[in-house]
Amino acid sequence: MIITVEENAEPNRIDEILRNLSEIGIDAYVSEYLGKKVIVIDKSMEKTVMERLSLMDGVERIIPIPYQFKLVSRLFKPENTIIKISDLIEIGNEPLFIIAGPCSVENREMMLHTARHVRAEGASALRGGAFKPRTSPYSFQGLGEEGLEILAEARSETGLPVVTEAMSIEQFDLVEKYADIVQIGARNMQNFPLLKRAARSRKPILLKRGLSATITEWLLSAEYIVSGGNPNVILCERGIRTFEQSTRNTLDLAAVALAKKESHLPVIVDPSHATGIRALVKPMAKAAVAAGSDGLIVEVHPDPNKALSDGPQSLTLDDFAQLMREIESIAKAVGRCLSRW
Repeated sequence: MIITVEENAEPNRIDEILRNLSEIGIDAYVSEYLGKKVIVIDKSMEKTVMERLSLMDGVERIIPIPYQFKLVSRLFKPENTIIKISDLIEIGNEPLFIIAGPCSVENREMMLHTARHVRAEGASALRGGAFKPRTSPYSFQGLGEEGLEILAEARSETGLPVVTEAMSIEQFDLVEKYADIVQIGARNMQNFPLLKRAARSRKPILLKRGLSATITEWLLSAEYIVSGGNPNVILCERGIRTFEQSTRNTLDLAAVALAKKESHLPVIVDPSHATGIRALVKPMAKAAVAAGSDGLIVEVHPDPNKALSDGPQSLTLDDFAQLMREIESIAKAVGRCLSRW
């Protein structure tokens, strides 16, 4: 349940509401959403109590929400959240938000070459990992701040906003300094201290679904960020771990439709990590657009056979150009379009 507070309500009015709730044994959490104070209650209340509270000074309205996640629920905010990245680029609006680039920032030449290409083909943003979470400690871990500096140079040349991952609280300040969108990866979806740090950021957060996370757990992780003060969260379905071994993960496209039904946050899909197989990336990307995804995040590399990470699932530059042509007609069929900025 959420109690929205009138915009000009005095602080003592909020304290009085909290006292009334405390007297009847109900714990409440005060948060802020888009500049408005809201009181979040993780418990149902009797109708008579709700009626009494609704008459109190300062109470604007009471919104019953039967889910654990409150502020990210569509019951709280029926209209879609539109996240503005720049004067020309938004996420969640009619144009699809297409993020493209290599898994890792390997060197300056490769990154700039890729950035120029994906920009020319209509990408909305550039991806590239400066810090890489790798299963093996012997695998390439990224270039660190040097990689971030290369991403910043690519942005300066092409105008593409940069999406890159922060793996820890210690890294967050540095990544935030360079990135336009900070990614929290699947392995960190329930890293609660990191989520709380992301909540204090003014940058949009790309939140990937965990390897074995339910949709409710995914939305609750988004709730951590939104309830802490950052309303700009992009949900990313990237496949979940199942018994199937033919693909890297199992792409759950039903999660896209369900997340958009239950939440007002934009949802994008990562067909590269979901499949792990280059030949499957384009079909699943097209299926994601048809399922109502607000965008895609796709791995693209000039020479995937020489990539330091995720080469088998990376599209070539020509593959990406073909994908952008193919999804345009699908986007049009579902009332979307490609960004022409």
